Amino acid sequence: MNEKKTKNILILGANSGMARALARELASPQVQLILASRKVAELEKSAKDLEIRGQGPGPKVISFNALETGQHEQFLSQVLSQVGTLDEAYLFFGRLHGQTEAQKDFNLAREMIMTNYVGAVSILERVAAYMEKRGQGMIIGISSVAGDRGRQSNYLYGSSKAGLTVYLQGLRNRLARSGVHVLTVKPGFVDTPMTRNKKKGLLFTKPEVIAKGILKAVRARKNLVYLPCFWKYIMLIIRSVPESVFKKLKM
Repeated sequence: MNEKKTKNILILGANSGMARALARELASPQVQLILASRKVAELEKSAKDLEIRGQGPGPKVISFNALETGQHEQFLSQVLSQVGTLDEAYLFFGRLHGQTEAQKDFNLAREMIMTNYVGAVSILERVAAYMEKRGQGMIIGISSVAGDRGRQSNYLYGSSKAGLTVYLQGLRNRLARSGVHVLTVKPGFVDTPMTRNKKKGLLFTKPEVIAKGILKAVRARKNLVYLPCFWKYIMLIIRSVPESVFKKLKM
């Protein structure tokens, strides 16, 4: 009886609430997780917990900073030197600052743009080139419904996510013939540390729900998924409002 091949899965931004929930879902004897983020001490704690849950290979922990784009090539080489091959890469990292604060302090706006878009493109271009050459793999990028239409309440953050969405769309088009699949995930409001300063309402969802939805979309090899699914219809309505009317709304 042949042993099942271990699947090597990279999680970028593995300290985020959604990433932690996803890692718990993925942990198994057949999966080798590679956890990457800036705060390595926190990753180490997660890795120990996941090793117990998964009853398999302990997750690898590697330091990663989205803003240090000059180190991204070396980072990917480090990943491959530890696990040999890479089957899936999940991009969770991101930065969210309040719109009002970011309007007043461009450093905050710049951090969001550089993290959410520039940093994401930098590392994913390298992952894409590796998978394209190998002729297989999957890239899962976590964008946001905030990128579907510019709104006064979060257009700085939203524009960085809109850029990521279009990038992933183009990447999917580029890699389709090479055997590499790209999935864009657009969550709505998720109850994580990133949204701790926001008032929680009925539209907020737990990270565990998002994680299960992502894996379902991965298995179905979807191109785009809104999570939870009702956001697809909410954003359809928001996008459909004529600009002459929309600009008068307070959203």
